[in-house]
Amino acid sequence: MLHDSRSHDPRQGKEQLVRELLAAKEASGKTYDEIATELGVTNVYCANLFYNQAQLKKGTAPKLKKIVPALSDGHLDAMQLAPFRTWPDNLLQEPNVYRTYEAIMHNGEAIKALINEQAGDGIMSAIDFYCSVKTIKGKAGEDRVVLTFNGKYLKHIEQFTEDDTSQ
Repeated sequence: MLHDSRSHDPRQGKEQLVRELLAAKEASGKTYDEIATELGVTNVYCANLFYNQAQLKKGTAPKLKKIVPALSDGHLDAMQLAPFRTWPDNLLQEPNVYRTYEAIMHNGEAIKALINEQAGDGIMSAIDFYCSVKTIKGKAGEDRVVLTFNGKYLKHIEQFTEDDTSQ
């Protein structure tokens, strides 16, 4: 493995780091679901760790090392830095990613209307957020995919100057 976290600029070398993290995962012979279960995190968060889209917390690093022994100390150090959360320019060209994007866009106005109707004017946080993926069987026995987005609701506020602590 080539990765050395001492010179890690999160904007540079991300592709190489991700290749190495994925190779370590592959060497473990475990799936994201298996690693996530052992680590006690969602499967999407687990995968995000290996794609350097989520920060590995210090207390979790030793557990991950035991679960995926091919991860070096340099890998674990790099994973504990705040990641530069980017994605490849061509990510939407990948059919699975595009169809997920399309489903959200197609249903976006309805989802927004339901959130507003049920909770008021606000948004779902993508920071205080849990995401998971599972497959189930449909009525006809076909495989189906279930995506769960569980984000904290953040209500838009009235911006009263008396409440503005920056003044």
